[in-house]
Amino acid sequence: MTPLEQLADRFVDEYAAADPTMATFLGVPGYDDLWPDHSPTGRAARADLLRRTLAALHDCPAADRGEEVARAAMVERLESELARFDAGWSAADLNSIECPLQDFRSTFDLMPVDTAEQWATVARRITALPAAVDGYLAGLDAAADDGKVAAARQVRLTAALARKWAGTPHLPGFFTTFTAPAPVELRGELDRAAEGAHDAFLHFADHVERSLLPRAPEADGVGRERYALESRYFTGADLDLDETYAWGWAELARVVAEKAAVAETIAPGQGVAGAMAVLDADPARLVRGRDALQRWLQDTADAAIAALDGVHFDIPEPVRRIEGRLTPTSGAGVYYSSPTEDFSRPGRMWWSLPDDVDDMTTWRETTTVFHEGVPGHHLQIGQTVHNAATLNRWQRLLNFCSAHAEGWALYSERLMGELGFLDDAGDRLGMLDAQELRAARVVLDIGVHLDLPIPPGHGLDATRWSYDVALQFLRDHVSMEDAMLVDELHRYLGWPGQAPVYKVGERVFLQCREDARARHGEAFDLKDWHRRVLDLGPLGLGPLAEELARL
Repeated sequence: MTPLEQLADRFVDEYAAADPTMATFLGVPGYDDLWPDHSPTGRAARADLLRRTLAALHDCPAADRGEEVARAAMVERLESELARFDAGWSAADLNSIECPLQDFRSTFDLMPVDTAEQWATVARRITALPAAVDGYLAGLDAAADDGKVAAARQVRLTAALARKWAGTPHLPGFFTTFTAPAPVELRGELDRAAEGAHDAFLHFADHVERSLLPRAPEADGVGRERYALESRYFTGADLDLDETYAWGWAELARVVAEKAAVAETIAPGQGVAGAMAVLDADPARLVRGRDALQRWLQDTADAAIAALDGVHFDIPEPVRRIEGRLTPTSGAGVYYSSPTEDFSRPGRMWWSLPDDVDDMTTWRETTTVFHEGVPGHHLQIGQTVHNAATLNRWQRLLNFCSAHAEGWALYSERLMGELGFLDDAGDRLGMLDAQELRAARVVLDIGVHLDLPIPPGHGLDATRWSYDVALQFLRDHVSMEDAMLVDELHRYLGWPGQAPVYKVGERVFLQCREDARARHGEAFDLKDWHRRVLDLGPLGLGPLAEELARL
């Protein structure tokens, strides 16, 4: 191994030890009964790991051009993560969609439970959860003492979420339901652990309401300085936020116009709403029951792999396997989890349905299967994990930039339309519906958090953003049930800088593809370009654009 490979390998091991939930997500063994230390002491230790590794990287030689790319990627990602630590906002992470509270539940989705030994590991982790919650609360309190505290709305939302998972006398908590299939010999231990975990969630809710809520700002917007910090972390680039905001409005208008044109072919004269009503009423597009839905997800993903492999992509053998699953609780959205290093746990795409929903129309979801599966996240991440011969262990397992991942996945949806896989008018409308959502996210997220003016002529009876204006904007541009729209809005308000990365990342992939096509002319090979793009591994958008300019 080269010095850089050794450093990268060591960093993965040290990071996994410092963040056992990430170790479970990556499939790094040995930490499945442990939790990260989110207390001030634990967070300081993780920041020190980043600093030590960055110092070593600057002194570490690169053996070839590939290692130069790897080192630059590692420096950019670690610096972006460390900047959040140093600014104090990492310790204040508390929101309704992605923070340590969600990890305390979702981590168990990835833990194997096929044997008594595996259930015993689960029991130890649940037993350790109250102490982990206490550490997290200590970190939140320390951040609040330093003036860093989430908005009041996010405090209330996370408290409500914790109480939901804790259960009530009439509705079992998450851990009671989750551990129900466990072996009888572990029943007593798991029941005690579940009760302790549910008490910890209730304690969490009481504590954040008592300690953080009085100090939490009522304003949802975080302002330009913090937003730029968060955007840099999620994109790996210093965006011109005002230009991106203006581009978002223009892109939204483009998608709206194309969507209206497709709707006209489905239900002439009835508009987009009429076309959607026609599609929703089509029994051929309805899947009834959760088992049938899971089979549809699996079949659709498998069919895409079979059709693309050897024609538009060369898909490595281990990556040809994917699992479509439904999450055990609602509210998790749709997401992808990566395969383990040895592919013993395959890549999985997860759908979260509301508690009272068992049926789903497929015209909205076909494009999402391409996003989460192939050629989206599963191909992108699976091929990276597979490329052990050319990418170091950090690149394959731990390197992640949200704009690279989501940008590629959204680009993949549009690509599947270009390749003819969304020629069905309903499926194409579903793709454009998803595109409109992602364009709306750019506008809303930047506009709300930076308090930018709303340009005239966009159908909003307001010149500035507010909670009510933002919700109406989503109602105008996103075809979801109102409760889901509210959840979407809460996500953007509590996770500043993440929502625009889909379209921002897609923009980079599209522009770099057209630049490559112009450079090579008739010699341009799209299949080869895709292979070379994916073989780079994940990169922040800044380094990515530099590397793609070489292809």
